[in-house]
Amino acid sequence: MKILNDCLLKNLEAQRGEHELIVVHNSAGKWNSAASALNWGARDAKGDLLMFVHQDFEFESSDWLLECERLCGETEGLGAAGVAGKGESREIISNISDRWPVPRRVSRSDIKTVTKVQTLDECLIVIPREVFARFQFDEKTCNSWHLYAVDMSLTLLENGLGVFVLPLPGYHRSNNQSLRSGSYFETMKAVLKKHKESFTVVHTTCGTWSLRRPLIIQRMKLLILMGLMRFEDRK
Repeated sequence: MKILNDCLLKNLEAQRGEHELIVVHNSAGKWNSAASALNWGARDAKGDLLMFVHQDFEFESSDWLLECERLCGETEGLGAAGVAGKGESREIISNISDRWPVPRRVSRSDIKTVTKVQTLDECLIVIPREVFARFQFDEKTCNSWHLYAVDMSLTLLENGLGVFVLPLPGYHRSNNQSLRSGSYFETMKAVLKKHKESFTVVHTTCGTWSLRRPLIIQRMKLLILMGLMRFEDRK
């Protein structure tokens, strides 16, 4: 609760744009996946745009929600928008920072305009109400706490809708431990299987995954690379 209060709730109080807050709290273990929890949270939401955001995310201006609403309204064919994603370039597209306690830029360079990507990161995803009425988060495929935004992104692309990163700054207080979770790779296996007729490669902010190579080998290579990167950070 402290992170929720210090980050998201504190930032929302400073926002000039109107918003409705629905807190999905799972301390009692009511839900066994993020997909099921967020689908529950969205069922009574009244806004035209539904924003699913982590409790450790911070907006960097009091006009953030207003600007998000404006950009989404101006984006033709919007299926979903977020603040970090990856496309065919294999470079992370984002204007935010992450890591705690020392912030680090997520991308090598900022974007100036709304930018198309293949998938979005789960830290923040915005979906128009009319789109969410057709496509909810897949509770069967994403039956853990990972990749629900990735799966949603691929589903929207398969149905002719666009997936975009917004040129908005922010701070996600995350040290990105997802790749150390076995459930992450089990869910990735299910996501790849679900979308294998449409995509041979899936680009995510945690890595690029191919259906042509065993997932276990891709995982091992990535974990080795992560270990080397942390070693370099300590030097």
